[in-house]
Amino acid sequence: MSPLGSREKQLLLEVARRALIAAAERGESLDVLPEGPNLEKRTGAFVTLHLRGRLRGCVGQIDSGEPLIRVVAHSAKAAGLEDPRFDPVRPDELEEIEIELSVLSALEEIAPDRIEAGKHGLMVSRGWQRGVLLPQVATQFRWEAYRFLEETCVKAGFARDAWKDPGIRIHGFTTEVFSESEFRTAQRLGPLG
Repeated sequence: MSPLGSREKQLLLEVARRALIAAAERGESLDVLPEGPNLEKRTGAFVTLHLRGRLRGCVGQIDSGEPLIRVVAHSAKAAGLEDPRFDPVRPDELEEIEIELSVLSALEEIAPDRIEAGKHGLMVSRGWQRGVLLPQVATQFRWEAYRFLEETCVKAGFARDAWKDPGIRIHGFTTEVFSESEFRTAQRLGPLG
């Protein structure tokens, strides 16, 4: 997928925000979504919610076959209401929530020695069981590549060294990450020139 333009990123963030509000305030989904060539591409995405700098929810889809704009709308609602690690987002929290989007490249099988922590996200799977970690998780915790691979195995419910099992599949992907705060900063600074 070609990189997203600034307006496309803003549209995706606006859709995520509207979907989160509709979910938290009314338990509803967004039905009417904007259109555009990159917005219709079939690709995965994750919506991450932060409240006062702390994780408040993160849900995404990797290979649903849905258009990006629909993946973002669905994942924003799910991050707000369905992340099992958190209680549903309350309407009074909405103003303080920061939304971050991670748009995924296609999955590709990757050898453990080719993994670059902070660059690659990982999916480790066997049958229906899988674990996924975004590249920014490795950066946040300052994990080296093999530690990141082990933690992805743990996320899948496997032993730390399960990646050595020939039945385990390891896929890597990259992400295009952007958040609402980037656009608020740009608006405060104003145009250059």
